[in-house]
Amino acid sequence: MSSNGSRRREITVADVAKAAQVSKAQAARALGNYGAVSEEVRDRVLAAAEELSYRPNELARSMNTGRSNTIGVVVGDIENPHFGLATRGITDTAKKSGYNVILINTDEELAAEIEAVQVLLDKRVDGLIVAPASSVETEHLQHVHESGRPLVLLDRKAEGLDVETIAVSMTGISYESTRYLLQAGHRRIAFVSTLKTDSPYRAGMVLDSSQISERLEGMHRAFLEAGSAFPEDLVRLNAGDTESIRKITREVLFMPEPATVIVASDGLIALSVVEAIQELGLSIPNDVSFLMYDDFSWTRLTSPPLTVIAQPVYNMGVAAAKALIRQIQGLRPLAPAPKFTATLVRRGSVGTRRTAETHS
Repeated sequence: MSSNGSRRREITVADVAKAAQVSKAQAARALGNYGAVSEEVRDRVLAAAEELSYRPNELARSMNTGRSNTIGVVVGDIENPHFGLATRGITDTAKKSGYNVILINTDEELAAEIEAVQVLLDKRVDGLIVAPASSVETEHLQHVHESGRPLVLLDRKAEGLDVETIAVSMTGISYESTRYLLQAGHRRIAFVSTLKTDSPYRAGMVLDSSQISERLEGMHRAFLEAGSAFPEDLVRLNAGDTESIRKITREVLFMPEPATVIVASDGLIALSVVEAIQELGLSIPNDVSFLMYDDFSWTRLTSPPLTVIAQPVYNMGVAAAKALIRQIQGLRPLAPAPKFTATLVRRGSVGTRRTAETHS
């Protein structure tokens, strides 16, 4: 005799058909809501399914209908609150439309992204939302697009790939915020990003991220307009873990010509930079000014509150999900496409310097 703890056998369509005293084909049609079946048979089948606690096999159903009601989402770093908030926008919207979401994190590694996309295609997702690890190496995404599988890009563009992209253009806001820093007397402006590169930054190098390219382009334009030399030596990429970000912070603050302001390209970097500044016994903005990308509730709780470049991240997630679901349903993209802009929110973390030379 089997013990109470043994696993119950899964209830199948055949079990439901037997209980409802109909053929297996009739039960499958009634449960899958496709094909002709009488009202009386449908009622009997549904009642039997409820009585037996039958749960549909989603994979089998997707093979019958060609739909899995599932969306695949691929992002670089779910620990980064930027992606957390965007994903929340995607999942809230997907749920309302009857879609489940499978989320895969790639740590911004291209090989991991290629594998993630394949895993999701194998799971027969109806469409993909991808924040590409590389805006340059996009062959795998090109294959998805050519296969006709619905695809939307989030946060970053991909060269040569004509698909709907939900992203904020960063050049303008980067130019505006850099001009604000220059007008406050800063010339030694450090920019810290997690973007992986094989060599230190130099002007004109091809970068894997359209976001970081645009931010640096905006900075270059503001310096050029001000007639000042762009501080190439203060662009620090490859900021990986907390310790490397602290090391970068110490370096840029204790150079012969130190940074007078640090710009953090995301919330995770910002936390580590602020922590490092505090550990050094320095204060914001008296000793060093600070500006960061993205606005989170904690940025208003620090003393002083932090100056940020705010993006409508949640709404971008919502728009990405809506755009993908329209594609899945065979509808045309919204025209005009929804536009998103970032704004500079001036709080207390940027101080004024008379000239860059006053820094001792």
